[in-house]
Amino acid sequence: MIEEPPRLKIKSERKRPSDAQIAAFQGVPTGFVVDAMHGKGAMSGTIAPIGFGRDMDCVAAGPALTADNRPSDIMGTLAALNFLQTGDVLVAGFSGFQGCASAGDRVSRMIKNCGGAGFVSDGPMRDYAGIVEVGLPCWCTGLTPNSPYVSGPATVGLPVDIGGVRVETGDMVVADQDGVVVVPFAQIDAVIAALDGVRAAEEALDAEISGGLKFPDGVAQIIEGDDVTYV
Repeated sequence: MIEEPPRLKIKSERKRPSDAQIAAFQGVPTGFVVDAMHGKGAMSGTIAPIGFGRDMDCVAAGPALTADNRPSDIMGTLAALNFLQTGDVLVAGFSGFQGCASAGDRVSRMIKNCGGAGFVSDGPMRDYAGIVEVGLPCWCTGLTPNSPYVSGPATVGLPVDIGGVRVETGDMVVADQDGVVVVPFAQIDAVIAALDGVRAAEEALDAEISGGLKFPDGVAQIIEGDDVTYV
């Protein structure tokens, strides 16, 4: 007989970036962060800002606090509220379940009351007008009025797979209108060091395009090279 799992499993020791590391990601576009990680790190585009640019500005950057839930259940999400620190982004796995909401305006209000900077889930949410009123930046897969349960089993602080990315507590989450990017804890300093170069390259290219650039020089060189066949 398979042993029943505990109703709730909580990781007692949780990593967290330093204040300086957290500050380094404030106001940085997700595209810059991805480029600093060689084009990787973003969650699936199905996880999108709930405001979609219409009613609220969805931007957040902070350490992940992870919660993992069974389909249709939010035990882990609610338990994680007890461990949120100011500036954290609550990343709540919902097993990709789309049949009911993974959170609503009340949960988003409690996250904000705890000092949380944002909420990310691979399930839908509910109570759109209330979420907009609360003003907590949220990323999810859409909207549904169906209600979840609170029964478990669930985990807090342990790794969660969400949107095609494994997230661990202490990883940096950077999210905006383009989506959600996760910087693994061990790579935070390397990514910070690479950001200046990425920013400089982006600004230089923007200046060239504004000056009339029609296509990248590298592509022109390939087209004019010997390794091209016209048919």
